[in-house]
Amino acid sequence: MVTGVIDVTDENFEAEVIGADLPVLVEFTADWCPPCRQMGPVLKALASEEGDRLKVVQLDVDSNPETTNAYKVLSMPTFMVFRAGEPVKSMVGARAKRRLLEELADVV
Repeated sequence: MVTGVIDVTDENFEAEVIGADLPVLVEFTADWCPPCRQMGPVLKALASEEGDRLKVVQLDVDSNPETTNAYKVLSMPTFMVFRAGEPVKSMVGARAKRRLLEELADVV
Protein backbone atom coordinates (compact mmCIF):
# COMPACT_ATOMS: atom_id res chain seq x y z
CA MET A 1 0.00 0.00 0.00
CA VAL A 2 1.20 3.50 -0.83
CA THR A 3 1.14 6.01 2.06
CA GLY A 4 -1.76 8.45 1.78
CA VAL A 5 -3.41 6.22 -0.79
CA ILE A 6 -6.32 4.14 0.51
CA ASP A 7 -6.74 0.51 -0.52
CA VAL A 8 -10.32 -0.21 -1.54
CA THR A 9 -12.03 -3.55 -2.10
CA ASP A 10 -15.24 -4.90 -3.64
CA GLU A 11 -16.72 -4.67 -0.13
CA ASN A 12 -15.93 -1.01 0.62
CA PHE A 13 -15.85 0.48 -2.92
CA GLU A 14 -19.39 1.85 -2.52
CA ALA A 15 -18.57 3.64 0.76
CA GLU A 16 -15.05 4.85 -0.14
CA VAL A 17 -15.58 5.83 -3.79
CA ILE A 18 -19.26 6.06 -4.76
CA GLY A 19 -20.22 7.81 -1.52
CA ALA A 20 -17.17 10.09 -1.28
CA ASP A 21 -17.63 13.86 -0.94
CA LEU A 22 -14.51 14.65 -3.00
CA PRO A 23 -13.72 13.49 -6.53
CA VAL A 24 -11.92 10.13 -6.28
CA LEU A 25 -9.02 8.91 -8.42
CA VAL A 26 -9.08 5.10 -8.48
CA GLU A 27 -6.03 3.21 -9.69
CA PHE A 28 -6.92 -0.31 -10.79
CA THR A 29 -3.64 -2.07 -10.07
CA ALA A 30 -1.97 -5.47 -9.66
CA ASP A 31 1.12 -6.69 -7.78
CA TRP A 32 2.53 -8.28 -10.96
CA CYS A 33 2.29 -5.02 -12.97
CA PRO A 34 5.60 -3.06 -13.20
CA PRO A 35 3.98 0.17 -14.51
CA CYS A 36 1.57 -0.01 -11.55
CA ARG A 37 4.50 -0.12 -9.13
CA GLN A 38 6.07 2.86 -10.94
CA MET A 39 2.92 4.86 -10.18
CA GLY A 40 3.31 4.39 -6.40
CA PRO A 41 5.43 7.51 -5.76
CA VAL A 42 3.31 9.55 -8.17
CA LEU A 43 0.07 8.60 -6.39
CA LYS A 44 1.64 9.20 -2.98
CA ALA A 45 2.71 12.71 -4.04
CA LEU A 46 -0.70 13.37 -5.56
CA ALA A 47 -2.47 12.22 -2.39
CA SER A 48 -0.36 14.49 -0.18
CA GLU A 49 -0.48 17.54 -2.48
CA GLU A 50 -4.10 17.32 -3.64
CA GLY A 51 -5.66 15.57 -0.64
CA ASP A 52 -7.98 18.47 0.11
CA ARG A 53 -9.41 18.38 -3.44
CA LEU A 54 -9.00 14.74 -4.48
CA LYS A 55 -9.17 11.36 -2.76
CA VAL A 56 -6.68 8.81 -4.14
CA VAL A 57 -7.38 5.08 -3.82
CA GLN A 58 -6.06 1.80 -5.22
CA LEU A 59 -8.00 -1.35 -6.05
CA ASP A 60 -6.18 -4.66 -6.59
CA VAL A 61 -7.79 -6.23 -9.66
CA ASP A 62 -6.85 -9.80 -8.71
CA SER A 63 -8.48 -9.59 -5.26
CA ASN A 64 -11.52 -7.57 -6.37
CA PRO A 65 -12.96 -9.01 -9.59
CA GLU A 66 -16.49 -7.67 -8.99
CA THR A 67 -15.54 -3.99 -9.19
CA THR A 68 -12.94 -4.63 -11.90
CA ASN A 69 -15.53 -6.34 -14.11
CA ALA A 70 -18.27 -3.81 -13.31
CA TYR A 71 -16.13 -1.04 -14.81
CA LYS A 72 -14.77 -3.23 -17.63
CA VAL A 73 -11.14 -2.72 -16.65
CA LEU A 74 -8.87 -4.78 -18.91
CA SER A 75 -5.45 -3.09 -18.67
CA MET A 76 -3.30 -2.11 -15.71
CA PRO A 77 -2.89 0.49 -14.53
CA THR A 78 -6.26 2.00 -15.36
CA PHE A 79 -7.18 5.25 -13.65
CA MET A 80 -10.79 6.33 -13.23
CA VAL A 81 -12.04 9.53 -11.72
CA PHE A 82 -15.38 9.32 -9.93
CA ARG A 83 -17.39 12.41 -9.08
CA ALA A 84 -20.76 12.23 -7.27
CA GLY A 85 -20.61 8.44 -7.59
CA GLU A 86 -20.18 8.41 -11.37
CA PRO A 87 -17.06 7.66 -13.44
CA VAL A 88 -16.27 10.89 -15.31
CA LYS A 89 -12.85 10.12 -16.77
CA SER A 90 -10.76 7.04 -17.58
CA MET A 91 -7.06 6.79 -18.46
CA VAL A 92 -4.94 3.72 -19.19
CA GLY A 93 -1.20 3.38 -18.59
CA ALA A 94 1.47 4.85 -16.35
CA ARG A 95 2.22 8.54 -16.70
CA ALA A 96 4.35 11.25 -15.11
CA LYS A 97 2.83 13.25 -12.25
CA ARG A 98 2.76 16.45 -14.31
CA ARG A 99 0.82 14.75 -17.10
CA LEU A 100 -1.55 13.10 -14.63
CA LEU A 101 -2.26 16.49 -13.01
CA GLU A 102 -2.91 18.03 -16.45
CA GLU A 103 -5.34 15.24 -17.28
CA LEU A 104 -7.12 15.64 -13.94
CA ALA A 105 -7.41 19.45 -14.18
CA ASP A 106 -10.84 19.40 -15.81
CA VAL A 107 -12.40 16.99 -13.29
CA VAL A 108 -10.94 18.11 -9.97
